[in-house]
Amino acid sequence: MLVIKRKGERFTVRAAGVCVRDDHVLLHTADGIDFWALPGGRGEFGEPTAETVRREMVEETGLEVTVGNLLWLMENFFAYECKAFHELGFYYRMTLPEEFPSPADQPEFYGAEEDKPLTFCWFPVADLEEVRLFPSYFRQALRELPTSPVHVVHRDVDE
Repeated sequence: MLVIKRKGERFTVRAAGVCVRDDHVLLHTADGIDFWALPGGRGEFGEPTAETVRREMVEETGLEVTVGNLLWLMENFFAYECKAFHELGFYYRMTLPEEFPSPADQPEFYGAEEDKPLTFCWFPVADLEEVRLFPSYFRQALRELPTSPVHVVHRDVDE
């Protein structure tokens, strides 16, 4: 896992998938966490970030996803569990298998990260301002996906 730990500080490399279907975006959360995020995880040494997205989705859901073009590269600064984080985030367009049910037919499904249960849920893109989604940048940005990669420097203040 690409993580550097120092006293009270963490540097991480994360890759996530942006799956929009029928004007809904796929988000996930874990038991004991009070916010939602785009599905993905931390990269491994020597692993391209697009492959991180694919691997994480297989590990967490069993789904073989298609990872498309890079949408955002984000330098994300935030505090979590009394630690200061500096995270490099790679956000890719992602599609689920064609036969996977639509958001209307299956608005929620479950997975796991190791032994930790995960909940995956489709949220209307138009309603993301009301969702505790982090990085908070995506509450607005997911309304219109970029046509070429966008570099973002973002600082989240805990709400």
